[in-house]
Amino acid sequence: MSKEINTPLPAVVPFSLFSAKDVELFQAGLHERLYEKFGAHALEYEGEAGTYFAVWAPHAAYVSVTGEFNNWDRYTHTLFPRWDHSGIWEGFIPNIKKGTLYKYFIRSRSGEELFKGDPYAFHWELRPNTASITWNLDYAWKDRKWMAGRAKHNSLQSPFTVYEVHLGSWRRPDPHNHEVFYSYKEIADRLVPYVKDMGFTHVELMPVGEHPFDGSWGYQQTGYYAPTSRYGTPQDFMALVEAFHNNGIGVILDWVPSHFPYDAHGLYRFDGSNVYEYADTRKGFHPDWNSYIFNYRRNEVKSFLLSNALYWLDKYHIDGLRVDAVASMIHLDYSRSHGAWAPNEEGGRENLEAIAFLKHLNERVYQLHPDTQTIAEESTSFYGVSRPTFMGGLGFGMKWMMGWMNDTLDYFKRDPLHRKWHQDQFTFSIAYAFSENFMLPLSHDEVVHGKSPMIYKMPGDDWQKFANLRLLYGYMFTHPGTKLLFMGDEFGQTQEWNYRSELNWYLLEHPTHKGLQQFVRDVNHLYTTQPALYKNQFAYESFEWVNVSDYDNSVLAYLRKSDNPADTLLVVLNMTPMVHEDYMIGLPLEGTWKEILNSDDPRYYGSGVLNTAPIKAAAQPYNGKDYTFRLRVPPLAAAVFKQV
Repeated sequence: MSKEINTPLPAVVPFSLFSAKDVELFQAGLHERLYEKFGAHALEYEGEAGTYFAVWAPHAAYVSVTGEFNNWDRYTHTLFPRWDHSGIWEGFIPNIKKGTLYKYFIRSRSGEELFKGDPYAFHWELRPNTASITWNLDYAWKDRKWMAGRAKHNSLQSPFTVYEVHLGSWRRPDPHNHEVFYSYKEIADRLVPYVKDMGFTHVELMPVGEHPFDGSWGYQQTGYYAPTSRYGTPQDFMALVEAFHNNGIGVILDWVPSHFPYDAHGLYRFDGSNVYEYADTRKGFHPDWNSYIFNYRRNEVKSFLLSNALYWLDKYHIDGLRVDAVASMIHLDYSRSHGAWAPNEEGGRENLEAIAFLKHLNERVYQLHPDTQTIAEESTSFYGVSRPTFMGGLGFGMKWMMGWMNDTLDYFKRDPLHRKWHQDQFTFSIAYAFSENFMLPLSHDEVVHGKSPMIYKMPGDDWQKFANLRLLYGYMFTHPGTKLLFMGDEFGQTQEWNYRSELNWYLLEHPTHKGLQQFVRDVNHLYTTQPALYKNQFAYESFEWVNVSDYDNSVLAYLRKSDNPADTLLVVLNMTPMVHEDYMIGLPLEGTWKEILNSDDPRYYGSGVLNTAPIKAAAQPYNGKDYTFRLRVPPLAAAVFKQV
């Protein structure tokens, strides 16, 4: 009898995870699960364990896998180009295990030699190192209850109050050492109970995709499929998301399909040619961020981005995507002077292929994950950003209300004595508040680059600054729309945000800052428990001015309403430090009203001008209304009343 001889496998075995259908979808811009095909995947071939590699390099003459397993040799593990001219290089390499460092070596057709990280890598080395790491996404999720019920939690008819966080600078183990971070686990232990205690329904994480430069805050990514290794492994990040979910908090991820950096190991000129970016720098280079713009016309790039968005929802149970810099994506002339941009084929300024991509993206997200949300950071008056695509819109669930933010901050910076001349600027937002599903943002962008922290945007002495900020938040949380507040704003951070250091938590030793934090906690509770503030938050019927013409006193009042008249709230704002006793407001409805929140309450470090007893609206016409409501109007404050 002859003895069976096991022939060892070659260094690289011809093998493919791609079917003809996969390639067809990839080339059509319709593939939604490319992360299951491209990248590094552990598997067995003829009984031998190893890793399958696949990379798209359509203009490469030669591609190999280099890494610690072959001493970074360029020639021992050569990948095979597919026969179908798709530009895909692939192969199975035996004995490569989880946790192996690797890069692709690419020689272009012109002879240029490049070392590139894997665009689809699940894990990367900690910067400044730039290698990809073979990894898997195995995880035993324990958030079934949340996932089963999150459709209601993420609904547009539910309260949606967001705490925006940069994971590396919320807290630090050593406030003076910017090289040391808490792990995802340590962040979860501290951040999750804080967000829950403060009453936020969601947390928005500034970009977590792997990025080489801390100072980009995550917006200049090289690893689109990998949570940053600064804080741990992909499974550690999954555990952070799970911890939020198990405490009833949704997780929104800041997602950046608008640009990418030119780091040598990244997507830029991936195979020596413009693979991922437009070749024409009038479309392919972004002057604001000194970075490159995805080629939304190229179908393979659209598949890359579509798969990436769905990847975070599929594999990390993310509840929503806040899409960064949408205005820059859809406008060819964004931040460009005359002659520095090229019109589209119809002669217009719109990037038609980016618009088509965003529409398709939103359609697929809501078809596959109808219990999530997409949110656009879009700063122009472009039609229908948060309207369905069948109505001609882009299909986002919500849009940041940048006009409200700019007008409101400009107004609040003014001396209260001068505000009466600018009241139209303050009230203008209601004229367009229901044209989109708006989210009111006070984000990180408002407290960096010399813009000053929120507390120092406010005029007046120390007491007035805090009173003004409480008034601003009271107005924000009773204005139609969902809410977003950046970390530190809730307690009056006194320095501009710095990614290198943690927030100034010691400020909470002072009653002014502690009082502001308590007010944000209470106004969050008000918003999340009063249906009039969220039930119809995007509908015109939810809002009614009842006092908008008292310019001299700068006192404004409005009703917030739901489908149930018993839910109606009266909100009174005093934009000056003058106290008004026995102030009259005309109301269209009768009843007895009780003050349920007052930002001048001493527990918030207010002066204590409160309405402690219920107030009955008298059947006396006033200011065009059938009933008259008399109250004490506190200085620089927001007061909220509900019928009893």
